[in-house]
Amino acid sequence: MRSTLKMKAIVLLGIALAWGAGAEPWVAVEDETGFVPLFNGKDLTGWTGDIVGYRFQDGILIANPLGNLYTEAEYGDFILRFEFKLTHGANNGIGIRVPMGKRASSEGLEIQILDDTAEKFEGAKPWQRHGSVYGIVPAKPGHLKPVGEWNEEEIRVQGTRVRVVLNGAVVVDADLAPFRNGEPTPDGKEHPGLKRDRGHISLAGHRTQLFFRNLRLKPIQPSATVDEAQAPSPAGPDPK
Repeated sequence: MRSTLKMKAIVLLGIALAWGAGAEPWVAVEDETGFVPLFNGKDLTGWTGDIVGYRFQDGILIANPLGNLYTEAEYGDFILRFEFKLTHGANNGIGIRVPMGKRASSEGLEIQILDDTAEKFEGAKPWQRHGSVYGIVPAKPGHLKPVGEWNEEEIRVQGTRVRVVLNGAVVVDADLAPFRNGEPTPDGKEHPGLKRDRGHISLAGHRTQLFFRNLRLKPIQPSATVDEAQAPSPAGPDPK
């Protein structure tokens, strides 16, 4: 018994020292207060665009995209939570503040969804890997589950800050203000979407299959803290 308690104490001390040395712990927040579903689980009501390549079956959104799918509503600052399951070589993306009908990777912001293990992506740039803000901020690798298993992800966008949590690990936590103010992006391309404060959420299509479920969103105020995130009004999404 004493040896067990001693071992637990050593483990806790090690964790405390690691945090004190600058490692960033992530405490999962299970509170779902204020989150509203982006899909009704049956059809694509509230969405527009590629309504052929995306379809529902048994509450799961099956993506065989020919193009992009967009929310009819626009959003500014929010927390988005969802689950996804990759197939081998899957490539998609979550578009943030995207103009209707435009490409998220340039005209908005795109959080990459990618099977990093596929041979065809061996030469991908760091800012193309899963969880990255495409072309702008590379994500920390190594937190995707094996192909065929469900992953959990949270994206928080607030002003110029973007935070991505994948399966409990913070893979992106960045302020995009320097790039918004003219600092060259890692991909060396123009990203006018950096200057946008509102827009549609989109699912990017790259003609590969994957699956989504439990997509839900909570609008927040630009100056809100994590604990002050506000619930949407009964009237619906944050209006333009």
